[in-house]
Amino acid sequence: MIPEEIQHSLTSWFWENQRYNFQILSLKSLGGGSINNVLLLDTSMGKLCLKYNFSNAFPKMFENESDGLQLLQSTGEIRVPRVIAVQVLSKYAYLLLEYIVPGRPVNDFMAEFGRSMARLHRHTEQHFGLSHDNYMGSLRQFNTIHSDWTSFFIQERLQRQVRMAIQAESLPSIAIRQFEKLYKLLENLLPKEKPSLLHGDLWSGNYLTTENGKACLIDPAVYYGHREIDIAMTTLFGGFDPCFYSGYQEIFALEPGWKERIDLYNLYPLLIHLNLFGSGYLDSILGILRKF
Repeated sequence: MIPEEIQHSLTSWFWENQRYNFQILSLKSLGGGSINNVLLLDTSMGKLCLKYNFSNAFPKMFENESDGLQLLQSTGEIRVPRVIAVQVLSKYAYLLLEYIVPGRPVNDFMAEFGRSMARLHRHTEQHFGLSHDNYMGSLRQFNTIHSDWTSFFIQERLQRQVRMAIQAESLPSIAIRQFEKLYKLLENLLPKEKPSLLHGDLWSGNYLTTENGKACLIDPAVYYGHREIDIAMTTLFGGFDPCFYSGYQEIFALEPGWKERIDLYNLYPLLIHLNLFGSGYLDSILGILRKF
């Protein structure tokens, strides 16, 4: 069941937008919603996707997601769900989205997905970061503007998560010392490029196959950063098909040595997982620190 406060808000929103016959005909839970409740609504206006949670659970999460989706959509490079409404109520907050009808991937699905991501990454800005913070999973993601990538990656990605892990006493002292040594090396390890528009959380659970067999991005954590961090994220948790990377390289070739830098960039999502889920990710972090 949808909470009554949300049902009333939905009806009011459609009424205000002159959709007087809006009705919810049926609903069912959609998989993958580990943070928020996610429902498929069959309505008089068609199928819609509703995400909701308590309004004080993750402040501005849905506004941030809406902004990220609309920023990605504005490029015209890859499909994302259209944002219909985002509302913060007294007890609940919700995001109403276009429902992406699932389909079967076309023959060159992953290669075309890679090409689309390469085209997306060609959209650049002058500075690294974003005008506002957002979320990576259920943790706040800090996007304070920086003029160079190395300082952004150290201060807004690694140090923020390391401090959280230290407070939780989940990082051994040797790892803390190794991170301090790593920070001094990164200036010479990371290549210089313009800030690219990133999805920010590009793992296999955050894309869908649409009814026309193409890729659709969901659950973004957008900011402007070095594109290799998006690529690195695709290698976690099973990784993407090799055709994705060959398709990407056709459009926007990565700098030499990008495969060796994957582990460096994946320190960020691994630290996120350490802080969210505990010590199961510590060995991977320690292995990367030893490597560099």
